[in-house]
Amino acid sequence: MLVVRAPEQLKALGDDLRSKIVILLRDGAHSTTELAAKLGLPKGTVGHHVKVLERAGLIHVVRTRQVRAMTEKLYGRTARLFLFEGTDADAEDVWNVAAASLRRASEEMLPIGDDAQTTFGLVRARLSEADARRLVRRVQKLVDDFRAADGDEGEEYGFAAAFYRRRLDA
Repeated sequence: MLVVRAPEQLKALGDDLRSKIVILLRDGAHSTTELAAKLGLPKGTVGHHVKVLERAGLIHVVRTRQVRAMTEKLYGRTARLFLFEGTDADAEDVWNVAAASLRRASEEMLPIGDDAQTTFGLVRARLSEADARRLVRRVQKLVDDFRAADGDEGEEYGFAAAFYRRRLDA
């Protein structure tokens, strides 16, 4: 687990392409060439974003291999789980990470149709500070339970949760 709080880390993960790269590396190490092929993008573009993630300490070289006359680097995440923290000064960067994460979740969703196992809701409520703290703990517990249930068998599911104080101008 890595607590992501440094401004350069938050900025790095707030980009949609870098967010996709980090997601692809969750399941295993990949070279820049492999990532470029999976993303359908030029190797140079992907290579730039990989370097940004590496400088931010979010990914690192996990092994190398010889490919013809060159040494190819394979990258992996520095942690399986990233937890986000920010100060008031980092608020926009944290928002960008949340927005990128929720966009990724929406792209992964199968069409709802008859799939009773896909559900979502957007609910707004006025809460006391005590109720807000209690609900945050419940959401964190649900995330922990979801992560603990991860195994080698079964179908792949995603879980996105966002508990936030609303901007009044939105």
